[in-house]
Amino acid sequence: RYDAGKDGFIDLMELKLMMEKLGAPQTHLGLKNMIKEVDEDLDSKLSFREFLLIFRKAAAGELQEDSGLHALARLSEIDVSTEGVKGAKNFFEAKAQAINEASRFEEEIKAEQEEKKKQAEELKQRKAAFKELQSNFTQ
Repeated sequence: RYDAGKDGFIDLMELKLMMEKLGAPQTHLGLKNMIKEVDEDLDSKLSFREFLLIFRKAAAGELQEDSGLHALARLSEIDVSTEGVKGAKNFFEAKAQAINEASRFEEEIKAEQEEKKKQAEELKQRKAAFKELQSNFTQ
């Protein structure tokens, strides 16, 4: 939803926009610290896994009360007594759909990698066959 670049990551500016839209704007330094706190691969942007890590840390009480990540987790919570079961259902269905999309993306990458391996093996076999034919002519 907030991935304006459609690259599967939330970068600094996208996080800034998201926090502003959620009503919890942060300073530039605050946004950098938010990313740094959950950025496992040190690429200075949030993957879906790292985004989910925010909520895991919030549930475990590992976020500081005054941090931007705590505000984000608090703003993104679903209160079933307010939203009702259908609101929570929609929230979790959207989360599940996002996970499925990520796994489909991973499957596509794996399929591409397998295709490249297959093409490389075919090229290797063709080169070996060519060298064998070539050796017949040089004898």
